[in-house]
Amino acid sequence: MESLRSSSLQTPFFFSQSTVLSNKSVSNPRTISPLMPRAKSRFEPLWCTTSHSSETEAKPKETKLWGGRFEDSVTDIVEKFTESISFDKQLYKHDIMGSKAHASMLAEQGLISFSDRDSILKGLDEIERRIEAGEFVWRTDREDVHMNIEAALTDLVGEPAKKLHTARSRNDQVLTDFRLWCRDAIDRIISSIRHLQVALVKLALNNEGLIIPGYTHLQRAQPVLLQHLLLAYVEQLDRDAGRLLDCRARLNFCPLGACALAGTGLPIDRFMTSEALGFTAPMRNSIDAVSDRDFVLEFLSANSIIAVHLSRIGEEWVLWASEEFGFITPSDSVSTGSSIMPQKKNPDPMELVRGKSARVIGDLVTLLTLCKGLPLAYNRDLQEDKEPTFDSVKTITGMLEVSAEFAQNITFNDKRIQKALPAGYLDATTLADYLVKKARYFGIPFRTSHDIVGRSVALCVSKNCQLQDLSLEDMRNLSPVFDNDVYEFLGVENAVKKFSSYGSTGFACVADQLDDWAAKLEINKSTCH
Repeated sequence: MESLRSSSLQTPFFFSQSTVLSNKSVSNPRTISPLMPRAKSRFEPLWCTTSHSSETEAKPKETKLWGGRFEDSVTDIVEKFTESISFDKQLYKHDIMGSKAHASMLAEQGLISFSDRDSILKGLDEIERRIEAGEFVWRTDREDVHMNIEAALTDLVGEPAKKLHTARSRNDQVLTDFRLWCRDAIDRIISSIRHLQVALVKLALNNEGLIIPGYTHLQRAQPVLLQHLLLAYVEQLDRDAGRLLDCRARLNFCPLGACALAGTGLPIDRFMTSEALGFTAPMRNSIDAVSDRDFVLEFLSANSIIAVHLSRIGEEWVLWASEEFGFITPSDSVSTGSSIMPQKKNPDPMELVRGKSARVIGDLVTLLTLCKGLPLAYNRDLQEDKEPTFDSVKTITGMLEVSAEFAQNITFNDKRIQKALPAGYLDATTLADYLVKKARYFGIPFRTSHDIVGRSVALCVSKNCQLQDLSLEDMRNLSPVFDNDVYEFLGVENAVKKFSSYGSTGFACVADQLDDWAAKLEINKSTCH
């Protein structure tokens, strides 16, 4: 054993040629040399790969649109590392929109002819058609969405296309595209928020009068109407939509015409392009226009808050679907099973909603870190703002959609909830309110009432009963203030009836809230029962 251990310790990490050849199970043995090219790993980054074949002839590279002052073309590794077309081609529709507005403005200002403008617009229409038909070839050597479209336009219409970039830089061009894209994305997310709000309000309308335990510290606290709790989510989502609308208003200013950073000496009309693209106005400072990404930071911050809200819904519904709670039963259509445990029925969609919130928050942190410490004006670092933004929007949209789908496919288990209600002395605070009302006549401060009810709960614990099971004599031993009317405050249903403050869980208050939300979301209440 010792010799074996010693031998194994001396075995080198790389097998020698003789060791490989001595393996009888290997047919057609090959000599292994550390100088031989290694097989490409599937985990190797694309931009790290190079061809080892000496027989492959390098294709002549297309001259870059910015290549006039360069004698040599960039290497393949640099080209693959710096390209962004693999992800920013999502901006194609907005890039074409911006180019059309820019070309029209150039023609109106006499910087290009109307004939050139018409050729450009016709060419851009054809490029958009090809992209949407899947016929357009995106080329990495053309770097990004802007250069791909401009080069393709030149191939299509010739000289007029070379005039399109007059009084425009990719710096202001990409910001225009990106603001337009974010504006549309915000509109889509707000629509998804409204869809989830409608699902939650309908769920509330379908569970009228159902009382559930309310929790603080994940401990039983007070009885609340399920409708009230569901409307709490609706209120949170409404603020989320409001944040997005605020963000939309702030980002809706046009950077086009700011050029690289200093503007231009050509007689352009930035107000014309701004209006054509639906912006509020041109951005006032050209350096600010091309250098800041605060609108994206605000957007991803709003998305992160939505994600946190959705994660809380996810956590609550995952708990409620557990055997320990049993408050809800998801339908099979929104549940998954286990590969080994045949009995399992898991609320996986809401677990993933809870989990994907980390991803959305991570996208925000990525962008915050990216922007930290960048000097004015534009820096290539900012190319990295797209992928976290695209991911944040895709993820938050999916979270909203699946949450609405889940809400439409769950059932609340009335009997299980009713059985759970007695535990926890949920009516204790209402009993304290009873004593406060009596205090007007007997002068009992709230803290004294709190102490009396606390001792009442302790008595119940010793008797293994509920507050409503205590006799009047038991209560009067604790305080002579108690009278027969105390029983009108005890029990979860009586407790809920006593809530009357604005925004509370009282029956009348919640009914008013539901009416307001049904009207706001244009829900026909008659179809919800």
